[in-house]
This record gives sequence, C-alpha cells and structure tokens, in this order.
Amino acid sequence: MITEIVRFTIAPGIDRDEVIRRFETTMPAWQANEKLVRKYYLFDEETRQGGGVYLWPDKAAAQAAHNEEWCDRAEKLYGSRPTFEYFDTPCIVDNSG
Repeated sequence: MITEIVRFTIAPGIDRDEVIRRFETTMPAWQANEKLVRKYYLFDEETRQGGGVYLWPDKAAAQAAHNEEWCDRAEKLYGSRPTFEYFDTPCIVDNSG
C-alpha cells in the first residue's frame, strides 16, 4: 500500500464552510474510483492549507488519479497547484470497529 499526501494553499476569501462545500463536490468522483482505498480531507484555517491523505494499492494508482488535468482542476477550485508526497505503508492500525 501507498499513502499519498496532497497539499495546496487555499486562496484568500475562501472560508471554512466554502472549503467544505468544495470538498463535498469532489466526493462522488473519489467514491467512484475503484483503486482508492481511503481518503481523508484536510484543512487548516490558520495556515490556509488544504489537501488530502489517500491510501492506494500502489503509487501508479495515485499518480493516475492525480494527473495534470486533476492538478489544473484543483488549482482552479482552491487557488494553488498541489504538491505530492508518497510513503510506503507497510502497516495499518484501524480501530474503527
């Protein structure tokens, strides 16, 4: 498994409620992505940072989902181009039940 961390700076003038609304508009596409294992949306109002933490079966799936077209849409939606980090994820603890 691969954990991908995506970050971007939220443009001035986009408040928390609007960030959440914009996140919610993207949820159906992520729910339809059969390669995606899990996604967490991230937002820090103080630093204006947003993004996501994704769990993928492999790096190729992550990179396919976050291609140039996706980066262009994210930049339009949030105000800056995203950055990406990838980590091998050899172990997972899930206490959700």
